[in-house]
Amino acid sequence: MAASNPLTKILDANRLTGPNFSDWLRNLRIILNSEKIAYILTTPAPELPADDNEEERAAYEKWIDDDNRVRCYMLASMSNELQRQHEHMNSASAILLHLQELYGEQSRSTGYEISKRLFRARMFDGQSVNHHCLKMIEDIEELPKLGLRMDADLQTDLILQSLPDSFSQFIMNFQMNKIQCTLSELLNMLVTAEGTIKGNNGVDLAMEGFILNKRKSK
Repeated sequence: MAASNPLTKILDANRLTGPNFSDWLRNLRIILNSEKIAYILTTPAPELPADDNEEERAAYEKWIDDDNRVRCYMLASMSNELQRQHEHMNSASAILLHLQELYGEQSRSTGYEISKRLFRARMFDGQSVNHHCLKMIEDIEELPKLGLRMDADLQTDLILQSLPDSFSQFIMNFQMNKIQCTLSELLNMLVTAEGTIKGNNGVDLAMEGFILNKRKSK
């Protein structure tokens, strides 16, 4: 594994053996994103351009070089047996497709387990809302990597319905104000509400602060 990127240690320590396909693919994407070549996994190869089109030829050659780098990362982070099975495949996408065919069933199983955790998640009084929500957000963000999509409103609703009764006023105000926000913004509001929830207006202040900031940004 190339020593130029310190993140490659992640792949060195988590080589693909088969059952760990989902974890391996997540780690691979971290490396590829850091080197700005993750697009290779989802972008088809461009057509071979005409000789006189220098711009298209440069783009084509860059894609070929990047694809080769991704392919090398994939092969270098596999077990020896999996390397032998895939070393003759001429593109990263071909390798990924074959791996998904081999271990896709395990990905569906992983998706089921994540979905089950999300729908059954419950925060208990005394538990940190920051820790609780971060775990849920982590699971929510894992689903698209497994080919599963979840509506943004449903993501928010899952987090809100997992909260204890002490957040009931916050939830009611949130729904009444028809607030649309990212999961990070929701987390920040909940952390603020948690810090002042024993006060008279703590939950209202968390909500009002978010609404005021939104109005200022318009």
